[in-house]
Amino acid sequence: MQRGIRAAIPNAITMLRLVVAAGFFVALATGLGDEQSILRWGNAAVWMFVFAAITDVVDGYLARRWKVVSTFGRVMDPVVDKVLVLGAFIFLAAPPFEAAGPARLVSGLSPWMVVVILSRELLVTSVRGVLESEGIAFGADRWGKIKMLVQCVTVPLVLLVAVNQLDASSAFWRTWRDSMVWITVVVTILSAVPYAVRGQRLLATIERKADRE
Repeated sequence: MQRGIRAAIPNAITMLRLVVAAGFFVALATGLGDEQSILRWGNAAVWMFVFAAITDVVDGYLARRWKVVSTFGRVMDPVVDKVLVLGAFIFLAAPPFEAAGPARLVSGLSPWMVVVILSRELLVTSVRGVLESEGIAFGADRWGKIKMLVQCVTVPLVLLVAVNQLDASSAFWRTWRDSMVWITVVVTILSAVPYAVRGQRLLATIERKADRE
């Protein structure tokens, strides 16, 4: 396979993930009406999210294997991930999903949790934008990948439990859902620390270089 085609495939998969994310949001926004549509569109949304998460693994694997990691992919891949994951958490913390109270669909997520997750992503994205503009690669580290993995397990789990109302009759599902939600919040916060340290060190290097010039 020619290198040009290989270079295009991971980026095409990234953009496919964006399209699937749009379908996921449409399913959540318009398909959760009566009980029958909740089951149909809610479970469809679960599988759309799982498929999108798999493409995230595939495009990164192919880019590294074929040695075609590009600036576009390094920047666009986390952006698409954030659209998918943050959008999912926002939906799951808003009606018809509620963290507490008499709701038919319960996600276990509170708005403040989404604010914490969103704040972390804005911090990392801002630092990445500055460094990438200076020509310094600032890709995901181990903690970032762990955070993404945990989030990609939590979202479909929470959605699966909610739309199938598994929590209504089983303490096991409620406990598992709530545990994953809290694990996600904690891991998301912890994952920001190495990014902040690495970003601060690289930004300080840029400032010292600018002072010498």
